[in-house]
Amino acid sequence: MTVTSTVGRARVGGPTRAEHPPRQSIVIPTFNEGANIVPLLARLSAVLPATDTEIIIVDDSTDDTPAIVRSAARTCPIPVRLHHRAEPTGGLGGAVVEGLRMAQGVWLVVMDADLQHPPESVPDLVAAGIRDGADLVVASRYVSRGSSSGLADPYRHLVSQGSRVVTKVLFRTPLIQVSDPMSGFFTVRASSLELSELRPLGYKVLLELVVRNRPGRVVEVPYEFAPRHAGESKSTVAEGLRFVRHLARLRIGGYRLRMIGYAAIGASGLVPNLLSLYLLSGVLGIHHLLAAALANQVAIGWNFALTDLLLFRNRRHHRPFLGRVYRFLLLGNADLILRLPAVAFLVGSAHVNYLKANVLALAASVVVRFLILDRLVYLRRPRPTTPLEQGLELA
Repeated sequence: MTVTSTVGRARVGGPTRAEHPPRQSIVIPTFNEGANIVPLLARLSAVLPATDTEIIIVDDSTDDTPAIVRSAARTCPIPVRLHHRAEPTGGLGGAVVEGLRMAQGVWLVVMDADLQHPPESVPDLVAAGIRDGADLVVASRYVSRGSSSGLADPYRHLVSQGSRVVTKVLFRTPLIQVSDPMSGFFTVRASSLELSELRPLGYKVLLELVVRNRPGRVVEVPYEFAPRHAGESKSTVAEGLRFVRHLARLRIGGYRLRMIGYAAIGASGLVPNLLSLYLLSGVLGIHHLLAAALANQVAIGWNFALTDLLLFRNRRHHRPFLGRVYRFLLLGNADLILRLPAVAFLVGSAHVNYLKANVLALAASVVVRFLILDRLVYLRRPRPTTPLEQGLELA
């Protein structure tokens, strides 16, 4: 169960938060960061006014981090809200978006919990946004007086710089005002943020925000990326691959990218289809129409495995496995009603080789099958309810 609890000190008297929203909301995603929570809250409390700030911790931890947050928040002068997600949908990016939905502040600050993003820089970000009339303020390692010295080793420096160069090349126009698109430390004016546009994949939320929201005025504030205070880095090979997928989805568009993937899977399905067709008709002498129908079953099995494992894996929970298999088989065989007459015509009247005729008929059905799969077999993901809608408020 996903639980939202207010565990910090509540304000007593005066206007409510709805009437007088805090100047800044600090959104912090956490995953097994218990050792960093106490110093993080202490340093934030030392530089931010308790009466004009809220802290939102969106936690995906599998350890005792939530308990540590609850304990530390009781003595924190700034109100703290803990949102623990039993199902960490969307990873770190999804956690940030949920935190942004919960936030009530005029300025929404996003930062990590590991203290590599210095809490002392938060007032500078908000002040720069107010002073310069910005929609987005990015804490940058790559402007004057900024530093990335906290990166653990030369390999991480190389990965960071390489990712930065690639994203700047791919998204030259939207990133023209941003020197550090890989930064996870920034603040955005709440009134300029369109959360419904954000569909982050992985941990690079800033890139998603800039490319999809296209904020008007962007300013940058230098900061020194510090060494991790405690715990282990969450950067993994899997996160790197997710980042590559994120770049492709942003650059090409999720729907078009999925369509390309489906076409590639369909093209790969030609191999088992044609091999089976040749074996059944060319070697065993079965009539080419019956052989085409049987070969189609082999191709359906191949295509289903790849489609289910690779293309629509994030939507598999919408239907049980057997339900997906049944619909996939139904769809894969339904187009035989059109394909077999087409093959019969091409072979019998146009004198096309039966293998070529089968390829032509298969190609004609790819687009229609994709549209049906996208809408009926793997349902489109509904707009997620906000944590305030689904959470349980605890005193």
